Amino acid sequence: MSSSIINTGIWSGCFFFRNNKPNPNKSLPPFSRNPKYSSSYMKTMVLSSSSFHSSTILEQPLKFAVLGAGFAGLSVVWNLLQHTSKDSRICIDIYDEVGIGGGASGISGGLLHPYSPKAKLLWKGAECWKESLDLLNIAERANASKDPSIETQNLVWRRGILRPVTNTKNTDILKENSQNFLESCRLISIDKYGAQKLVPDICVPLDSAIYMPQAVNVHPPRYLQALFTACKNLVNDLAALGYDTKEINLLQKSVHSLLELSGEYDAVIVCLGAKADMVQELSGRIPLRTCRGVVTHLELPHDVMGKEYGDHSPSILSDAWLAIQGPWNLVLGSTWDWNSRNYSPHVSASETLNALEELIPKASAVYSSVVNWEFTGARAGVRSMPPLTPYGSIPLLGCVDDIVFHDGGNNLNHKHSSKTKYWLFGGLGARGLLYHGWLGKLMARAVLSCNESLLPSELTSWRKTRH
Repeated sequence: MSSSIINTGIWSGCFFFRNNKPNPNKSLPPFSRNPKYSSSYMKTMVLSSSSFHSSTILEQPLKFAVLGAGFAGLSVVWNLLQHTSKDSRICIDIYDEVGIGGGASGISGGLLHPYSPKAKLLWKGAECWKESLDLLNIAERANASKDPSIETQNLVWRRGILRPVTNTKNTDILKENSQNFLESCRLISIDKYGAQKLVPDICVPLDSAIYMPQAVNVHPPRYLQALFTACKNLVNDLAALGYDTKEINLLQKSVHSLLELSGEYDAVIVCLGAKADMVQELSGRIPLRTCRGVVTHLELPHDVMGKEYGDHSPSILSDAWLAIQGPWNLVLGSTWDWNSRNYSPHVSASETLNALEELIPKASAVYSSVVNWEFTGARAGVRSMPPLTPYGSIPLLGCVDDIVFHDGGNNLNHKHSSKTKYWLFGGLGARGLLYHGWLGKLMARAVLSCNESLLPSELTSWRKTRH
């Protein structure tokens, strides 16, 4: 397969040149204090030149491969850049055959909040919520910094989310759980009259709904492109200050075997979602299930007067969700096709028809006016679903050297270099937008420190139970 490469950064050969005089007493960056990245490991060369008053040290950069350019991958890239000093030389290659946001991340609905369907705060919900909002702000700033002649499109709609109660068994528990919330994402229990003030055509069959006024709706493809732009801007801003120490490359090609990258990188971080199972060394050895989801795009015809969605009306969560993207556009989802191996984003006519037959009745049960909206397209993605734990269905993180370096049994695979370490960041399921910010920060710190113990034990326990 042919590949295309997008390069950001300033290099001289394969080494970065330090423009300032070396200071032998300068403290090493945090990751350099680890034996894996010790000063003896960081290869250096000394050149003599009449143009220099002293020897100039060429320090080989740390090289990282990030497989996947979705929520997980780009969060890791941003945090690798953020958690190394200006002087630290690093090169990050991002591998994704379909480019930025071309997988399940880019197709997701984009509804962001830290609560379960029963309005209970999710595992580490406060940390995840905060970090996700921080990354959204970073992406918005990058989006605003583009060429002013290019019209800026919304990355985020801050209109809140409304969840009508549709199951009598959940009425009391939803009201009880709604008393405990984050101040930064409040829960308000309202009746049908309160709900209809927010969305005039809303149906509230049990006279109860939960309103999250600070929840947001994200446009995933635009957000991911903006986050990638933020990464490039960071590299270029440092270069403008004289720190030509960072490089990121987007390589639009797939990696079928991790050992293909052995010895070329200091660390390889697998952020491929459901496609992690297509990597030779990981296939069948990670406790993840696949689930294909179809989302449909609807548009309100302009000749339907008085039915446009309110500028400040919230998106809707129910058995189906409606992610509102303006008065005339919404995304309706999602179907759940468990154990599907169909990774194509394209949706056939029959699959589209089945999706609409499933989703429209669910949506019209809470928003009757949806029948006035016209279908304009459908896309699909495959979620990577983690196993259920006492903490809920939470992602899988950790160092996977023991998996990669063995052939599937107990035999050591000798076709590897001890230099490269391999990491997994997977199983984000349907909550990738919530989890990606905080967990991307933790993963970057663990990789730079070469220390899996920096990750919460809840996220690495799958390795102990793996058979």
